[in-house]
Order: sequence, then structure tokens, then C-alpha cells
Amino acid sequence: MNEHARDDRAPGTHATHASERRAFLAAVAGLGAAGLAASATRRVAAGRLASDPPAASPSAVAPPVPAKPAPPLVVGPAGARFEVVHDWLVPPKGCMFGDTHGVAQDAKGNIYLAHTVHPESTLRDAVVVYSRDGTFLRSFGKEFAGGAHGLDLVDEGGTEFLYHCDTARRLVVKTGLDGTVVWEAGCPMQSGAYAAAGEWCPTNVAFGPDGTVFVGDGYGKSFIHAFSPKGEWKSVVARPGAGKGEVSCPHGMTVDLRKGPFGDGPKLVVADRGNRRIQYLSLDGRHLGFLAEGVRMPCDMKVRGDRMLVPDLESVVTILGPDGTPVAQLCDGHPSSLRGAARESFVPGRFVHPHDAIWLANGDILVAEWVPIGRVTLLRATA
Repeated sequence: MNEHARDDRAPGTHATHASERRAFLAAVAGLGAAGLAASATRRVAAGRLASDPPAASPSAVAPPVPAKPAPPLVVGPAGARFEVVHDWLVPPKGCMFGDTHGVAQDAKGNIYLAHTVHPESTLRDAVVVYSRDGTFLRSFGKEFAGGAHGLDLVDEGGTEFLYHCDTARRLVVKTGLDGTVVWEAGCPMQSGAYAAAGEWCPTNVAFGPDGTVFVGDGYGKSFIHAFSPKGEWKSVVARPGAGKGEVSCPHGMTVDLRKGPFGDGPKLVVADRGNRRIQYLSLDGRHLGFLAEGVRMPCDMKVRGDRMLVPDLESVVTILGPDGTPVAQLCDGHPSSLRGAARESFVPGRFVHPHDAIWLANGDILVAEWVPIGRVTLLRATA
């Protein structure tokens, strides 16, 4: 409709609307800026018109951009590749790890960790139990606080037992999986190897096919002894020294059933740490051979398939192939001076002092380190 078109409004409408407009303009002029603001406030309070643009929230800000997750830390050569997950096992409420010394896994997949218990820990249990996925289950072993060292698990006729080496009380202790004590063995004075009981300090055990328990007196006079599964002393297997068949700080041991270096059949493998070598012995102590390539200060050994796992106190975990030569050396942090350092000083992907390591049932590796604030690292096997 143009300006000349007919207006169908009732007579007097034009005058009325013109008058209203003049009144509105006069009112606006009288209001000033403050009045306009108040008027606008009343207008908003009364409800926005459908044509009004949406009001912006005064507190609206751009959402934070999430940080990109750090890429997985993967180490090792082809055929021995692992993702590194430090602090995979964490202390339960009230617990602070001391030196994390020994690890074991039972047939159900539960994981047992022995640690010395930090002086500031209110939970004094030295053995902490986790499910296969790392969830805390329970704890026990207040009597091992300060001395929890070697921890090994064995199935004896369908029943599993734990063997603890307590360096504070200088005992080998056999318990059930719940910590119930079966027997304790102190210094074998009948062996003729000791003038006083305090000269003996066991560090780890290994198990023969016939049930013999081999005990390394790693922190004592460096003998290796054979005991029965009932805790009865049987014989001396190895004596201290640096020659063939002699050992210095026999810190850890295992019985190797593979066909491999130094003949077939069961062989006692010793982490001959003071001599910086691995030594193979027959089960009665006859020297069979040494492994030295890639070996620094071996703490223990575990066998899975054709490979042997060696946690080494000088900052590395080594995997040896069937011929005894290194397949991989993982997270090498040598030389390390971080034993007493704060956690934030530890370097991702670098070990400080591996003390024990086991193959988990699924092929992953679990590593416990000799550091006074404890650290347990999962090396998760990659495809």
C-alpha cells in the first residue's frame, strides 16, 4: 500500500496515534540516559519480545581446550616392545611404600608386593595384595615391616604358598596366601658355616622340582643352602668366593628347566651380584657356566618360555634369550643417583634401581624398585 492508498482506520485514528507518538518522544527526551536504562530494565523484566536477539550470559566464557594426552611411552626393540606405566600399583589408604622389594603372582592372577614400609606410613602391613588389574584387595604382614625382602610363590601339591625372606629378623618364613605362618627357619648353625646366628641374612629362595628350597644368604656370608619344604636344613650348595662354583652376594635365584645354555635338565641359576655375573650350577652345586654379557648387578631371574627376565640394580631390566645373550635392555637409567630423590625427579622411562621383576600371566612385566619411597612399574607388552 502506498502513501496515497486509502486508510480504512476509523475516523480520528490518525490524530490519536500522532498524539501518542508526540507524548512518547517527549517522555524519552525527559528520561535521559538513566531513564532509558531503567526503562530497558523494566522492558526486559516484563519479557523479551519474540523479535529480540537472545541475551548473552554475562558469565559465558570460551570452554578450556583439553590438553592432549601424552602419547604412550614405549620402549624395547621389535619383538620385545613394552609400554611403560610407572606407579601402576599405588599404596592403599594409610599406606606409604618403603623400599619395594619383591613381587609375585598367584594362579588367580592376584599380585603380592613386599615392601619395607615407610616410616611415616600408618598402615604397617608389609605385604600388599592387588587384583590382576592393579586394584587393592588386602594387606598383611606387620611382622615383616623393615625387613620384607625376597618374596616367592610356589604351588606345592595344589596349594600355593609364599616364601618370605626377612632381612631384619634374618628368617625364611613360609606362609599361606593369607599370611598364616607355616614355618620359620633361622640360621642353619648345623651347617658349620657360621660362628654366630647374626652372620646369616637370607635374601631370596628358589624351588627345585623335588620340592627342595634353595636359600641364598645374600646379605650374610654368601652361602647357598638347601632346605626341605618343611624348613629342615639339608646341605650347603655353594660357598663364598669369586671362582667357579663360588658366589658373592647370591641375591636371587631360580631353577631353569629349559633346554639352553650349559645343558638340559633343571639348573640352579644364581644372581651372583657381588661378582657381577649370573652363574649356572647343577642342583648339587657343581659349576656349569657364567653369563656376563649385558649383566651388571643382577638381583633375580624369572623364566617364561625361552626368555629369562633379569632385574638389575644398576638401573635396567634385561631380557635374555635362550642362548643367554641379551634380547632387550629396558628403561636403562644407568648411571643413576636418584635413589633418595623426590618422585618428581625420577625420569619417565628410566629405572633407578630395579630389585625384583616378574612375568605376569598375560606376558606383561612388573618391576619393583629399591627406592625408599617405592615404585612399581608395569611394562605392558605391545602387539
